[in-house]
Amino acid sequence: MRVQSLTLAAASAALLVPTTPPATPAQPRTQPVVGRPVVGRPVVGRPAVGREASVSAADLLARARDCAPVSRGRYRKDSGGSAKIPVCGTRDAVFWKADMDIDCDGRPGPRCNHRTDPYFAASTAYSQSDGRPLSAERLPFVVVPAPSRIWDYRDHGVGGGSVVAVVYRDQVQYAVVGDTGPRGVIGEASYATAEALGIRPHPLRGGTASGVTYIVFKDTRVSPIEDHEAAVTAGERAARRFVDGS
Repeated sequence: MRVQSLTLAAASAALLVPTTPPATPAQPRTQPVVGRPVVGRPVVGRPAVGREASVSAADLLARARDCAPVSRGRYRKDSGGSAKIPVCGTRDAVFWKADMDIDCDGRPGPRCNHRTDPYFAASTAYSQSDGRPLSAERLPFVVVPAPSRIWDYRDHGVGGGSVVAVVYRDQVQYAVVGDTGPRGVIGEASYATAEALGIRPHPLRGGTASGVTYIVFKDTRVSPIEDHEAAVTAGERAARRFVDGS
């Protein structure tokens, strides 16, 4: 979970140059632009590869254009920033528009570990079916703020494994709720989520400062949580209901 601002993260990265190995080169996008003809099926535990979303980014953004706040207050993008982001809601979903910080926590791997991320924590709020932490570099998941007076996600049909549509530019990536973060900060997703959307996934120098919409579908749950193909299937179905308002 990220608690530092992007500016602080950049400063930290500069100080760590003598001891931090070079960042792993960016990997090819693993989620196609919505609307492009594709073939194939996603692999369990990895971002969806070669699968066309049934609901476009434009349709989802149009449905999420108006905000009826369900949070009592507003969130910051990063610690120390201004609190300007409400959590909005409809009958079918809750959503927010924010930045994307990179969560590299969970099961260590070649891209997410103590060497690549000095803030690394070898745990996630929710675990795989075998009891191990989630893998941020393999599984698309989203971080929600820990329950507080501002907002408690558990009161809105959201929990570990809830299905999320993450929209960035003209792309949609389906993910699950997999971790919790600081009570006053919002806008964070796993390494795999960022990579699939073409956002630089480096835990310190990656992410994007704005333009990401997170739509969490109420009363959905993927089990086992690491089954990404199931998340895509459930996400497409929930996204259609959300867009149609039915």
